[in-house]
Amino acid sequence: MFLSIALLVIAGPAAVGTLALRLGWDRLAVALLQDDALRGVALYRLGDDVAADAAFARAGRSQTFNRALALAATGDYPLSVAYFDAVLFVNPADEQARAGRDLVASMYDPHRGDSTAPGRIMGHGGMPPPNEEIQAALVGAASDDLRRPLEARGLAASDEWLQSLTDDPGEFLQLRIQVEYDRRAQMGLIRPEAQDPW
Repeated sequence: MFLSIALLVIAGPAAVGTLALRLGWDRLAVALLQDDALRGVALYRLGDDVAADAAFARAGRSQTFNRALALAATGDYPLSVAYFDAVLFVNPADEQARAGRDLVASMYDPHRGDSTAPGRIMGHGGMPPPNEEIQAALVGAASDDLRRPLEARGLAASDEWLQSLTDDPGEFLQLRIQVEYDRRAQMGLIRPEAQDPW
């Protein structure tokens, strides 16, 4: 017993705080830990969501997922969705981030701007509102666009996309190498072929 207490004293408050966090003694962990990422976890468990969010913000990019959770707990759903999107940008296959994003996104209605032309929102460099005749034509064009089938394309692999691939392992690699070669050629990074010196 004496030896274990001596080892804890030698290890210092950070080690004791980490041990307290692992054992679920979150109040002790908050008092002892200086690492913002670990303190944020303890604060989140204690229900102090605002302080947990601030700790995760100080911890930086390594805590993007945890910050998304803390923001959702504080009620800042749009920013939480943005943080989940950042996690998914880095790893589109992260199912926990996708599930969390979908859940938080269902908790609020996304902001919709008043558009007077495609890509223009009034008050942010948009054009003045059109007259009634032009507006009726725009509404008609928009309803025509809604009748066209949409093709969903993205970065994450879906089951449908995987089934559309041929069973030739070398085909994708050949295509990828060709695309990379073309990209480098456009940037001028490909050396010209060596001439015969003789």
